[in-house]
Parts: sequence; C-alpha cells; structure tokens
Amino acid sequence: FINPKKITYLPNTAGCFNSDDALRTLRLAREMGGWKMVKLEVLGDKKTLYPNMIETLKSTKVLVREGFKVLVYCTDDPLLSKKLEDAGASAIMPLASPIGSGLGIQNKINLSIIIKQSKVPVIVDAGIGTASDAAIAMELGCDAVLVNSAIAKAKKPILMANSFKNAVI
Repeated sequence: FINPKKITYLPNTAGCFNSDDALRTLRLAREMGGWKMVKLEVLGDKKTLYPNMIETLKSTKVLVREGFKVLVYCTDDPLLSKKLEDAGASAIMPLASPIGSGLGIQNKINLSIIIKQSKVPVIVDAGIGTASDAAIAMELGCDAVLVNSAIAKAKKPILMANSFKNAVI
C-alpha cells in the first residue's frame, strides 16, 4: 500500500493510442483518487512509441476544459508545442529521442526554440541515455528531465540515478 497522502501520484496514459482511451484513463484516475495533475501520452505506434500529436492536442483541449493540469508528452516540434501551451498545457514534455532509445538530445535547435517560447515548464521526456544528456538539457534551459530506461536498464541503477541527480544539479 502506498499512502496517497504521503506520495504524489501522477496518472499517466502510457499505452494509450487514441484520444478516447487517454481521456477515459485520466477520468478514471480522477474518480479513483481525485487526481487532476496528469501526464498525457497518446502514442502513435507500438514500435517507436512516438507521440501522436493530432490525438494529443485533441486530448489536451478536452482535459484542460475539464479542469485537469496536463503535462504533455510531445514531439520536439516548436509549433505543435506552442499549440499545446495555447490549449492550456501546464507543462511541455518534448522527447529528446525515441522512448527507451538512450540516444540523447537529437535536436538542440528545436528544443531551444521550445524553451525560449514557453511560459510553462519544459521537461525533456524520453531518450535521455546518460547523465551528460541531462546536463545538456539543463544547460539549454529545461526545467527538468524525466528519466526511466537509462536508470532501469543500468547495471548499477542507484549509481546511475545519483549520476543523473548530480548532472541536473
């Protein structure tokens, strides 16, 4: 049992491939625990796990109207990122490279544009493979990085997590 009074839950739509499934998942989360801050991921296909931006933008607009604070996983397209922010996203979460790839930041120019134009936090989400990737994201001006595979797949995950912590600091 994880006490929701001690831990902040962040419901996530990972595994959803269309707007209807993502909306249903987050509405259920709200009913179960009252959570309104959510991570929206609407994926385009099972192979690349690349975000489906049409469905993502559609879902963002609905969720914001329903009072959710939406943290949005998205491509590194500055125009679409701005549309998400204009739709009411609480944070923009562009990928650095495909989920789980560990390829690091592939497009510093686009990421820099997103950071400069955003009035909401920018959190690099997906593709970060090394602590130095996290440091680059912070140097570019990101507010945070989200790391999973690089730590989960590491031979020494605690050491890797500490490396990421220090790189961000």
